[in-house]
Amino acid sequence: MDFPQFRKLENGKSLYQITGPNQFTELQQIGSKWFAYAFEVQQFPDLLRIQDMLQANHSFVVIEAAEYHAIFAQL
Repeated sequence: MDFPQFRKLENGKSLYQITGPNQFTELQQIGSKWFAYAFEVQQFPDLLRIQDMLQANHSFVVIEAAEYHAIFAQL
């Protein structure tokens, strides 16, 4: 699989840029503001969450890079 991959939650409140099998950046909307958090995970439950993101399981939706970058540019 090629990286980066881009996903969001169905409710649109969190967007993700997955940069590797154990790394991602989350853009999270709290109120009217957006915040960015970078993660490098090692624990198994967190690695499973990244797999869910990559497979677009549960509430994760595939998005285009432009959607992610439009929000990131507002930070």
